[in-house]
Formats: sequence, C-alpha cells, structure tokens
Amino acid sequence: MSFVAELRRRNVYRAAVFYAASAWLLVQVATQVLPLFHIAEWVMRWIVVAAVVGFPFAMAFAWFYEWTPQGLRRESEVAPAKSITHQTGKKLDRWIIAVLAAAVVLLLTDRFVLHKDANVVADNSIAVLPLVNESGDAKDEYFSDGLSEDLINALTQISGVRVISRNSSFQFKGKADDPQSIGAKLGVTSLLGGTVRKLGSRLRISAALIHAADGSQVWAQTFDREYKDIFDVQGEIAQAVAQALRIRLLGDAQPAIVARDRPPNGNLKAYEAYLQGNFHYDRITKEDFRQAIGYYRQALKLEPNYALALARLSLTWSYLGDQSGGSEQSEAYANAREAVRQALALDANMAQAHNALGWLLLSADWNVAGARVEFVKAETLAPDDAFAKNGLAAVLSDLGQHEPAVVMERRAIELDPLHGHYRFFLGFYLTALGRLDEAEAAIRKALELQPGELSGHAQLAVVLVLRGEVAEALREAELETQPSWKRYARAVALFASGDHAAADAALEELIVEDAENSSFQIASVYAYRKEADKAFEWLEKAVIARDAGLVQLLADPFLMTMRSDPRFAPFCRKIGLPAPGEAAAAVPKIAASDSRPASAPDSEHKL
Repeated sequence: MSFVAELRRRNVYRAAVFYAASAWLLVQVATQVLPLFHIAEWVMRWIVVAAVVGFPFAMAFAWFYEWTPQGLRRESEVAPAKSITHQTGKKLDRWIIAVLAAAVVLLLTDRFVLHKDANVVADNSIAVLPLVNESGDAKDEYFSDGLSEDLINALTQISGVRVISRNSSFQFKGKADDPQSIGAKLGVTSLLGGTVRKLGSRLRISAALIHAADGSQVWAQTFDREYKDIFDVQGEIAQAVAQALRIRLLGDAQPAIVARDRPPNGNLKAYEAYLQGNFHYDRITKEDFRQAIGYYRQALKLEPNYALALARLSLTWSYLGDQSGGSEQSEAYANAREAVRQALALDANMAQAHNALGWLLLSADWNVAGARVEFVKAETLAPDDAFAKNGLAAVLSDLGQHEPAVVMERRAIELDPLHGHYRFFLGFYLTALGRLDEAEAAIRKALELQPGELSGHAQLAVVLVLRGEVAEALREAELETQPSWKRYARAVALFASGDHAAADAALEELIVEDAENSSFQIASVYAYRKEADKAFEWLEKAVIARDAGLVQLLADPFLMTMRSDPRFAPFCRKIGLPAPGEAAAAVPKIAASDSRPASAPDSEHKL
C-alpha cells in the first residue's frame, strides 16, 4: 500500500482537517471572549502558538494510534481484520461537519450581530475637518472654526448624507493624520477640508472633497470673494459637495441650502460676534461661558431677531447656572428662561431652542417630564443632531428608562464617535442597568478620548466597587482630577475596602469641603454605607440647595438600594420623578427601535 493510501486509511487527512477547523474555532472564540474578562493579549498569542505547535503532534498521534472498541491502541497492535478505521473515519466526518457548522454560525454572528455597527461606513457619509486658518492672525481662528461648523450644519440638510458632528471632526484640528486613518476612526467615506484666508475685506476659501479610503481628490475649488459674500460662499461649497457625492437633495433639483446660523438681516458683525461666542462656549469653563454670553449679547444687539444666538445664549446661561449657587444661580436661570422664550417666539421649529429649553427645565426646574417633551421635539426636528439625542438619552435615564437611554446614546455616538462625554454618559446608564463590564469599557474609552473627562475616574471607581474590585477602585479614585468627585470616590472605595476609619475621615472631608454643592453625592455615600436615615437627610438638603444631581436619583446604583424604603417613593414624586414601580405607567416609553413616537405630545411650559 502506498504511503498516501496509508495516510488515508489511518484517517490522518481527516484528523488534519478536524484539528485545523477546531483550532481555528478555538482561536475565534477566544478572540471574542478573552477581551470581556480583560485577559492580556499575550494569552491570545500563546493560544495561537500552541495551536500551531500542536499540529504535528496531532498528526503523529493519528498515524500511530487507533481508536478501537477496547480503547486507544497502537496501530501496529491492531490486526487488519479488526481495524475499524473506516467507521472511525465516518465519525470524524460528522465531527468535522459539526465544527465547520459552528464556525459558520460564529462568523455570521460576529458579522451581523456582534459587530453589525462597528466600523460601518455609509456610502454617503462625510466629515468636515476644521478649515485651516491661513490669515496670519490667531485672532481669526474663531472665523475658520465657525465656517467649518457652518458647513457641517449646511451639509446635514442634504437628504441621505450622514454628517459627523463637530466635536468628533474637530479632534483632528492641527493634526497630520492621513485620510485613511481619519476615515476609519470616524467611519466615513468622504472628508471635506481646506483653508481660509481673510485679508481685510477679501476672503479666499480653498475646499477639497477627499475619498477617505485612498486619499484621492474627488472635487476641489477655490473661492475668492468679498467678505460680505460669505453666506453665498457657504451655500456654493455645500452645493458643490452635494453634486460631487451624486446624491439627491431635499426633493429639489437644485435646492437652496440655508444655514440657520445666519442672522436674518445678514449682518456680518452680528455673525462674527456669534462665532466668537461659539468659540468661547466650546471651551466649557465658567470664565469662557461669561465671555460667550458677552459675544452673544453683542450679536443680539446688532440683530435682535437672531434666534440661534438666543438659543445659544440660553444654553450658556443654563450651564453657568449649573456651576453657580445662590443669587448668581437664580439670575443665570432667569436669563436663560428669557432668552429661550424669545428664541421660541422667533422660531418654534428650531431644534437648538428646544434643546436649550430641555436643559433649562431639567437643571433649573427638575421638570423631567417636560424636558423629555422638549428633547423629543429637538430630536424629531434634527434627527442627525448628536446633541439632541444625548439630551433625550439623559432625560430617559432620569425617568428610569435606562435601556432606551442606552440605545439613544449609542445613536449619538454613531454621529459623534469621538465625543468622550457621550461615552461617559453611556457608561453611566449601563451602570444603572448593572451591565458593569460594558460600563467599564465605555468609561475607559471616554477617558481615552478625553483624559480630563469630569468625574470619569470617580464613576469608574463606582463600577469597580460594584464589581468587588476594591483595590483597583481605590487606584481610580486617586486618579480623579476634580476635587469634589475625588473625595466622593475615595469615601466609597475606602468603605468598600473595610477601612472604616479612613472611610469616615474621607466622608467627613467631603461634607466639610463640598456640602453646599455635593449634597446628592453625600447622600449616595450614606446609601452605600446602609445609613438610610442619613441618606434621606442629605437628599432633603440637596432639595434645599437645588442640587441638579437629584434628577439622576433613579440612575444612582447606591441610592436605588433604598427603593423599598417607604420614604423613597414619596421623595421621588416630590422632585418630579416617577417612583421605581410607577415609572412604566407614569411615563410613555420610547421603544428601543424607534426614538420618535408616532405623535409627540405638545407642551406649553411656563417660562
């Protein structure tokens, strides 16, 4: 008998196929499972090495040994008449089919279930990279940034195009990443970039549309105009990009794309002031908020009917109120209320105005149900606005609807994939659901994208405490950069460690330093310590202090341990939240598959 025939008789070929298929299946399963348990990559590498090294030993085993009714025997010890290699071969065939079927199921699951949203690139998807300021004056930076944002807003009006939000595209400002890398990180097929040069009354804008996959240029044009024609140039660029993408625009052969950020009277000075306000608003500091307010007021002085400036002014006042207390907070919220009232009076269908009203109702009034109505309106009016989806996710979680909140936040991330705050919020909602591994992954990604993410390490410490990883929780608490959140995280983690003396000292420090602004967090610590009376005492103090954190009561994993306490449900109703058992009946849910109810309820809020 030839050697090849003998290999076939001894089922060595079948054993090779079975081994290869099984090894491949093992590696694929390990690739999916090991990261869930944060097992080091070297373990995966050794699994692959072991699979390769084991192949010749498996073949040698198949050659020298045979399965018999009496068990495993050396092939040389089995008489040819008693050999059952033919029957063994049929069994191996069945095992090979089973392994290959499992491999096919795993491939389909990985492709269409586990990663159906990962790295999906839409045919008509685009990111507007920040235009480079070539004016020679850093003070004109606000203008190039503003023009980039205008183009983003204009392109979102094109039907069938997915436009990445400003925050994610601006992550590449001043960087030299190649088109392929940017396209992969943002999940887009096209990139719009260019330069802006503003010299006196003249303006030169060079724009180019790039195919991200290979860096090839699809379209490019230079616009030399008088500065007074800036609004026309924005429209020209947006139209040219639309034609280059070969898509159908808004039901018209040549529709007019009108950016809502333009002042109604076309006043360029008002427009400049608005852009400068946005520049400071995006810095998210208390001082920059004050400067942004000054610029928005300047824009409104030049153009009183500038609805978008009013909406931004209201939102900025609300954020300033969140960071203030006492009379300063009251004044900020009053100003925010007046600004949004005027904005809605000028344009009742402006998504930004409904967003502003939603955040005002949530932070100043604790009117969670009313805020939900406003965020639903904003998301319906601007379905491609990540900020609107983020607001709706927040209010859904505040109402105890954490599953829909996760779905909505993931949609915001699709539109703004590099926004660290959105991933932090996602981690917060996943924590409320007890999906701690997913929560940790989301928060760590947020910290990777924005290392200075406010309270990111503190929230991660909470997740680790809930998972029983106390030593790691203490390390994360020490990494927190915001002092009050660091004190909160330490008070929780130290109590979890069993060092109650140190935990008491940390809690006392939190009370001494942050009682006025962190009543809600102090209540949360007491809830974790199972001191319910103290927790409710500090919740009442949070009501007096108008602590905006109270609206997150139903999402706090420590405070929710008191939900069976007879005082819990009345307190929820007192601050405008449904009690845990009443949440489903009191508030209509948004299905996970559809963020837009068939008919959103109208609301008339007292401003």
